[in-house]
Amino acid sequence: MYAVVKTGGKQHKVEAGSVVTVEKLDAAVGDTVTFDVLFVSDGDTVAVNADELASATVTAEVLEHTKGDKVIVFKFKKRKGYKRTRGHRQNLTIVKISDISMTGAKKAAASKAEPAVKKAVAEKPVVAKKAAAPKAEAAPKTAKPAAKPAKAEAAAKPAAKPAKPAVKKAPAAKKTAAPKAAKADAAAKPAATKKAPAKKAAPKKKTESAE
Repeated sequence: MYAVVKTGGKQHKVEAGSVVTVEKLDAAVGDTVTFDVLFVSDGDTVAVNADELASATVTAEVLEHTKGDKVIVFKFKKRKGYKRTRGHRQNLTIVKISDISMTGAKKAAASKAEPAVKKAVAEKPVVAKKAAAPKAEAAPKTAKPAAKPAKAEAAAKPAAKPAKPAVKKAPAAKKTAAPKAAKADAAAKPAATKKAPAKKAAPKKKTESAE
């Protein structure tokens, strides 16, 4: 009987009792882990569908955490004077497959866990509620002194000063326009008539002397 499981982005073919190296798991040494099942084969019985694999489980025990072989990473760019060398070791986890089951092992484990939880809840001691302390009787309030009469307060305050009447500013005297007498006189004078130029006398024609 064997199964194909998925972990760390990879698929592994496992059998009961086999030791497999997988990507690092978040589990302490000695813990039990389960994997996602993709395929199960038990002789003539094969489970591939999701409905058939819903009850299939593959459990394993964590043996140790280690690192893989060193991988050299070299970067180079020609004509740039660029060279980089780095090393890398991948973190890995070694596990031992303890069981491959086609039945509902998960349901059985869940059913065992439920009574344990109920028992733990039943064993919790009931915390007695603390009795509320009796409230102390409130002391009688002392009487407040009587307020001073309003008249005394009004007399104590100085009388308000009478408001000064607002003085209106006299409008600025408009500049008196220059007398327009000169303009009126100039308009009154009749326009001088231009004298027509004297006509020149026509030249006298010379009379030819009689021979």
